Amino acid sequence: MESNQYNYNDQYVQNNTDYEQPYGRFGQVGELLQQEVIAKSFLYMVAALAVTAIAAFTAPDLMAGWLARGRYNILILFGAELAIVIASNVAMSRNNVALSAILFTLYSYLTGATLGIIFWAYDLTSVGAVFLMTAGMFGVMAVYGLVTKKDLSSIGSICMMAIIGIIIASLVNVLLLHSTVFDLVISLVGVAIFVGLTAYDVQKIKQRVYYANDENVSVLALSGAFGLYLDFINIFLRLLRIFGKRR
Repeated sequence: MESNQYNYNDQYVQNNTDYEQPYGRFGQVGELLQQEVIAKSFLYMVAALAVTAIAAFTAPDLMAGWLARGRYNILILFGAELAIVIASNVAMSRNNVALSAILFTLYSYLTGATLGIIFWAYDLTSVGAVFLMTAGMFGVMAVYGLVTKKDLSSIGSICMMAIIGIIIASLVNVLLLHSTVFDLVISLVGVAIFVGLTAYDVQKIKQRVYYANDENVSVLALSGAFGLYLDFINIFLRLLRIFGKRR
C-alpha cells in the first residue's frame, strides 16, 4: 500500500503544486476519493446501527437466557467482542473487505442483543428520546469535524487518555464507592469525551484520503464507520444513564 501511496502523491504533487486544501494534495481525483470514503463511512455506520436496532428488539431474550446459564458467560461475551475488534483491525490492515464487513456486522449484532437487555430497565419512550438526542449531538459534531480546518489531533489524544481515566473511575465506583452521584459525573464526562472523539474521528476519515485508492476505499470506510459507530453507541449509553426514565 505504501508504494501506491507514494506513486499517487508524486503524480499529483507534480501536477497540482498550487493545491492548498488542508487534507489532500491530489486535485479532483483526490477530492472524489475523499468524498467516497466519507460517504461510505457514514453509510456503513448507519447500516451497523440498523443491525444493532434489529438485534435489540429480536435477540435480548436469547442473550439474557444464555447469560443466565453461566456465571462467566458475561466475561465470555466481553472477550468475544474484544476478539472481534482485534480481528477486525487485522482484517482491515490486510485489506480484507469481506471479513471486515462480516466482523463489523457481528459486533453490531452482539451490541444490539446486549443493549436490548439494558432497555428492559428503561421506558421505551425515553429510549427513543435519548436516541434522537444522541443523533442530534452526533450530527452536529460530525459536521464540525467535516468543515473545520483546525487540527483536532490534540483533542483526539486527550480524549483517548480520558477514556482510560473514566474506565478506571467506573471500576472504582462499581467495586468500592457505589455512588450514584459519581456515576452521573462519569457519564457526563463520558458524553463530553465521545462528543469530542466524534469530531476527531470524522476529521481522521478525511485524512485517510492520503492512503485511498480504488482497492482500499471500502476498507478505509469500514474502519472509519467502526470508529463512528463506537462513538455513537457510547454517547447513547451515557445519555441514557443521565436522562433515561427507568420503568
